[in-house]
Parts: sequence; structure tokens; C-alpha cells
Amino acid sequence: QVQLVESGGGLVQTGGSLRLSCAASGLTFSFSRYDMGWFRQAPGKEREFVAAIVSSADSTYYVDSVKGRFTISRDNAKNRVYLQMNSLKPEDTAVYYCAGRFHSGSYTYYSVHAYPYWGQGTQVTVSS
Repeated sequence: QVQLVESGGGLVQTGGSLRLSCAASGLTFSFSRYDMGWFRQAPGKEREFVAAIVSSADSTYYVDSVKGRFTISRDNAKNRVYLQMNSLKPEDTAVYYCAGRFHSGSYTYYSVHAYPYWGQGTQVTVSS
């Protein structure tokens, strides 16, 4: 049974930084063969794509609003994916979710429906 566990959320002031971590376990295949993504959901809003890193090729994708501020990375030896968040803004406040799927050649990494595996989420709050 695949489990994704996020950590690293918290309260930070505008302009501050946080590093989220997601630990994967119970995978059928090597972690390097999974595409991993980060999504977020603010109160009253739909869950939205933030960033993705595609299997061992390490191609990365970001939503426009976080480009230049957030960086997604992975450590395949540790079965972990990270989201480094810098220059945080109040509008980044949300519950952040880690998501995973076995590598797919389709460019659907931005869709919540493309990922069968999800973590429980970690709260990020940015105060103004």
C-alpha cells in the first residue's frame, strides 16, 4: 500500500521560506520511476497544481504563480520529494499535498485526476 507523508508546513511571514518534504513508502517499483507532484488547496477553492518532477528524468514543471520562487526536487535514494518555497506570499496560504503516479508519458502532470496516490496534506500559512 502506497503511503505519502508530507512534513515541513507551518506559519511564516511574507517573504519567508519553507521546505516541504514528502516521504514515499509501499511502492511497487523504484521511486525513481514515479512522477511526483505538489498541489495546494486554499479554503473555498479547488485543489490546484503547484509543481511536478517527472521520474528519473528530473524534468520539472511549475504553475506560473510560483515560477522563480518555488523549486521541486527529489532524492531517489531516500524516496523523498521536496518543495523549497521562497519569497512566500499570503496567497500561498493553503494545505499542500504531495501526489504520485507511476511514470506516464502523457503531459497530464498538472491534473489532480492523473495521480492515484496522495498524502494527507500539510498546512502552510503566510502572514502579511
